[in-house]
Amino acid sequence: MSPTPLTIMDCNEFWSPSGGGVRRYHLQKMAYFRALADTDAAIRHVMVMPDAHARTETTGPATVIEHVPAFRFPGNWEYRLCPSVAALRAVIRKHRPDVIEIGSPYLLPGRIRAALKGLAAEGIAPKLVGFWHADFPVTYVERFFGKLGKAPGTWAAALAWWYARRQYNRMDAVFVSSRVIMERMERHGIRSVHYVPLGVDIDVFHPGRRDDARAARLKAGLPGRLTIFFGHRFSEEKGLRTLLAAYPLLCKRLGHEPAVVFAGTGPDLDRVQAAVRAHGHMQYIGFVREPADMAAWYASTDMGLALSGWETFGLSIVEALACGQILVAADQGAAREHVEQSGAGLVVPVADAEALVDAVETLWRDRASWPERARTAVAYARGLTWDQCFARELKLYRELHGARS
Repeated sequence: MSPTPLTIMDCNEFWSPSGGGVRRYHLQKMAYFRALADTDAAIRHVMVMPDAHARTETTGPATVIEHVPAFRFPGNWEYRLCPSVAALRAVIRKHRPDVIEIGSPYLLPGRIRAALKGLAAEGIAPKLVGFWHADFPVTYVERFFGKLGKAPGTWAAALAWWYARRQYNRMDAVFVSSRVIMERMERHGIRSVHYVPLGVDIDVFHPGRRDDARAARLKAGLPGRLTIFFGHRFSEEKGLRTLLAAYPLLCKRLGHEPAVVFAGTGPDLDRVQAAVRAHGHMQYIGFVREPADMAAWYASTDMGLALSGWETFGLSIVEALACGQILVAADQGAAREHVEQSGAGLVVPVADAEALVDAVETLWRDRASWPERARTAVAYARGLTWDQCFARELKLYRELHGARS
C-alpha cells in the first residue's frame, strides 16, 4: 500500500542567510526532501522563508521556497521577524499543508494560528509541530533578567515557561534535539516532546579535510603552537567575550601566542576586529559559506571551543567532532552532552575565563591523548546523520497525519 500524500511546510524566524545552526538544519532538510521527492511522489516540502519581498522559488518537482515579507531585526543581525499574516495565509492556502513545523517561539506561533483562522472550512487543518531550536526561557529570558538579580531572573523565567506551555502545549508535537534540554522541558510541563537529534554530513565533515599547508601557516614556524578555531556567532552567548578575556592569560600560561581563527559574524564583530588588530596570531576570515571549507578549518586546527551553555544541539560542535577536533565546552546544555559522551575534551563553567585557560592548558600539555580523543570524537559524530534525523521526523509527521508508511 503506497503512503498517503503528505505536504510538509516549514516556517522559522530563526533563519539567517549568513549562517547559524538553524540555517544549516533547513538547508539539509530541503536537500533531503528534494532528493526524496524524486523517488516518492507522495512527499511535498515547502520552506517558508522570511524575506524582504514575496516570491516563489521552485527548487524541485515537489519542493518550493516561499519567500514572505517580514521585518528585519535591527543591528548586526540578519533575522527577519513578524512575517505577514496575509502572506502566510496565502502560501498555506496555496499549498494546503498537512503538517506545519514552527521553528521559532516568539511571534510565529501566534501568526501561524492567525493565518489558519477560518481555513478549516476550506479543508485546511494542518497538524502543528514545534521545534525547540532555542531554549529561550533559560537562554534569553532568565539570562537577561538575571543580570538584574536572582529574583528578577527567576520570576522572568517562570513567566517564560508559562508562555512556552501556552504556546507549545497547543501544538500536536514538539521536537527537541538534546536529551538534557528535553528533560528540562518536561520538568516545566511541556507535553508531547519527541527527541529528534540533528545530524552531520559525514561526507563533508571528516578528518581527511585536513590541509597541512593551512595548518603549517597557522603554526607560523612554531610546531608546538596551539591553533584554535572559533566558528560561532560573535556574541556573548557563544562565549566570544570569555575567549577574548582569557587570551592574554593563555599566552602567558602556554609560553606562546596561540593562533586563533574567527569565522562568522554577529553583534560583537567589532570586538573580533579589535582583537585581530591587537594580536599578531589572531585572524578573521569572514563568513565561511562552503561547508567543505568549514570542515577544512575544523580539521586543520588543533582545538575548538563550544562555550555556550545554551545549545539545544550545537551543529557546529558535532561538525567539529566529525573532523576529529579536540574541544573545550560549556558544562551545560548540549555542549556538555556532546563532549562528555564523545570523550573529545573538557567542560568548563560558563563565562569563566580562568577555567577556560586551565582547561586549554591541561589539554595542550596532554597532547599524547589527542589521537584517542579524536578517534572517539569521530566515532560519536558518525552516529548522528541527517538522514536519520529527517527519517525520524517524517515518521512522526506521518503518524500525526494518520498515515502509514
